[in-house]
Amino acid sequence: MRESLSRRDALKEFVLLIAAAAALRAASGSERATPMLVPLSPSDPNAVFLAYHEDAKTVDPNDFPTYQLGQSCSTCVHADGDDGQSWLYCNLFRGKLVAANGWCKAWATKP
Repeated sequence: MRESLSRRDALKEFVLLIAAAAALRAASGSERATPMLVPLSPSDPNAVFLAYHEDAKTVDPNDFPTYQLGQSCSTCVHADGDDGQSWLYCNLFRGKLVAANGWCKAWATKP
């Protein structure tokens, strides 16, 4: 014969289950794991759409009139990283890194 489980007992068991899962996750170190970021390929569809160049020196101002000398991923509001890094995280290309010397049509000045 099976006893019925009260809501209170069910909630207690649920809380214990969540706590156990959190403890296992912390023990495995998965909370600290970060996704592996890979360099953005210029042939990536999003890179092609935004005319991403790995080197801003290769940008032809006749083809991209919004480009101005001195613009690069390292000076763009969308890119994030420390000074001197050769690859930066860009919020436009999730999971990908862009070249610090790169450029794309979405370049915007940092405030």
